[in-house]
Amino acid sequence: MENLKLSGVDTQMPVVALVQFAPLLGNIEANISRIGLLLNKVKADVVVLPELASSGYAFSDRNEAFQCAETVYDSVYIRFLTSRAADGNYFIVSGFNERDGDRLFNTAILVGPSGFIGKYRKMHLFWNEADLFEPGDTGLPVFEIAGIKLGMLVCFDWMFPEVWRILALKGVDLVAHPSNLVLPFCQQAVAVHALCNRFYVATANRIGSERDLHFTGGSVLVSPLGETLVKGPLEDPFVGNQAIDLTFSRNKNITPRNTLKESRRPECYTFLTSEKKN
Repeated sequence: MENLKLSGVDTQMPVVALVQFAPLLGNIEANISRIGLLLNKVKADVVVLPELASSGYAFSDRNEAFQCAETVYDSVYIRFLTSRAADGNYFIVSGFNERDGDRLFNTAILVGPSGFIGKYRKMHLFWNEADLFEPGDTGLPVFEIAGIKLGMLVCFDWMFPEVWRILALKGVDLVAHPSNLVLPFCQQAVAVHALCNRFYVATANRIGSERDLHFTGGSVLVSPLGETLVKGPLEDPFVGNQAIDLTFSRNKNITPRNTLKESRRPECYTFLTSEKKN
């Protein structure tokens, strides 16, 4: 884990940046160029980029996806992110087309000024992704960077409340959520996840179209009270920088007599296959 000094004076007020753009399918160098221009507008401690930002998304088959996949240990894309993180003294979460031997994963990577830190592999594969990628096998890691406890999810993971609650129970302050959203629901749903779990959510979505898919833009940063702090446009590239107050994500009091953890009844949360008849 890395611990670098935050750019702000108050270490409880780190700045999160959302970066929204349209990756070019299969062209890592072009995507590096596009991201590089947008990173010039970043003034933050943590930067979140979209899902599969290194490669684009709508592959025709697994071979096409494989051709522009990289390993985390030998990656032009990660070297680029590391260089920019070092220049700006910040951390970057990005979607990444990961190759591991002959397997492919839809991955979120965490990179800092010193290089690759860690990864989360997408658990819940959407639509045709199951023809390209393996289901994620990393579990739900949490990283501490500059005093922030950070978790990661990827796109369609938003639909499953279990993963959000696990990250809450692990004490995260911020969930970085690289996305390539094509359905219209997520931007509203993450506000509910943020409120119910009392943490910040940074959903960095992409824009544009690939083959028969159109992506919805509208990247959002949401507070632990479900408030939208930053919202990107639907069609245009965007960078949004916003300070977050970690005292809100660490205050789990709902009322003077209710806290998020202590009011839970996990002994009751058992799925019953049959009910006792009276």
